Amino acid sequence: MAGPKLLVVHTSSSNKAAMNGMAWSRCLCLVLSLSLLTFVSLLTVFSAARASTAAYQAATLLTSSGAATTTAAAAADTTGLPRHVFDALVQYAAAAGNTTGCMPEHDVRAIAAVLRRRSPCNLLVFGLGAETPLWRALNHGGRTVFLDENPYYVAHLEGKHPGLEAYDVAYATAVRELPDLLDAARAARAAECRPVQNLLFSECRLAINDLPNQLYDVAWDVILVDGPRGFAEGSPGRMSAIYSAAVMARTKGEETEVLVHDYEREVERAFGREFLCDDNKMAATSTPSLAHFVVRGGAATNREAFCGPPAKKSN
Repeated sequence: MAGPKLLVVHTSSSNKAAMNGMAWSRCLCLVLSLSLLTFVSLLTVFSAARASTAAYQAATLLTSSGAATTTAAAAADTTGLPRHVFDALVQYAAAAGNTTGCMPEHDVRAIAAVLRRRSPCNLLVFGLGAETPLWRALNHGGRTVFLDENPYYVAHLEGKHPGLEAYDVAYATAVRELPDLLDAARAARAAECRPVQNLLFSECRLAINDLPNQLYDVAWDVILVDGPRGFAEGSPGRMSAIYSAAVMARTKGEETEVLVHDYEREVERAFGREFLCDDNKMAATSTPSLAHFVVRGGAATNREAFCGPPAKKSN
């Protein structure tokens, strides 16, 4: 009893069966757990793949839709306003023609008729006023530039209408100088005040030569003279505006439509006849207070005189 001792335990057959059953149960549970884990993993992978595919398809659809929208917007910008939108704007603007400070209805409609034919186009407007947003809107898709003698009003409207292209002009004339300016222009018609020239470098007293340089290179389709002020003797008057519009029309482009508002006044009427010419006046589309001229440039213009047909070249 004092030596090493050995204890031998021998289980019965019934106990062996129980232990084997427990082992099989554990193995079965392990297999089921692994199968469930594998199924969940595969399901997650497939779900992620489907989500990625759906996201890709959605992104592709949005990209295509965005491209189509951009293309449509670009097309709209180059084709002008839809007819019903154009008519609605004119209708509301014309209805305001009876209020103080607004252009009469028949003049609004006459100018709108010209813009309907020519827009989108290059439109130059002398003068800022109540109709400024209208002219800009009717020439949707084109370029509209405004010139005014009041730099503060220019800055005010630029802030009120983002994207408005407007510049201030310093006029060196007065309505009281009408006879002297007209005589000086006639005397210098073959020199400084000739019909075709680059106004940027002109020394004619009537020439507007302080605009941004790039404006002198534009072939203007329509020019509207509705400024500067011309109702008093000390006002700048529209002598320079009409003269410069006449030169621009003859120097660049093939055909420019020039509209002069307040044509019943002496300055507008005298300078319109002198530099835009009665032969170019469109009687059917003019009104008592708005003159409509079509001035041709290029080979069709007279380079030696403002009015009259081009001089024939001698052999």
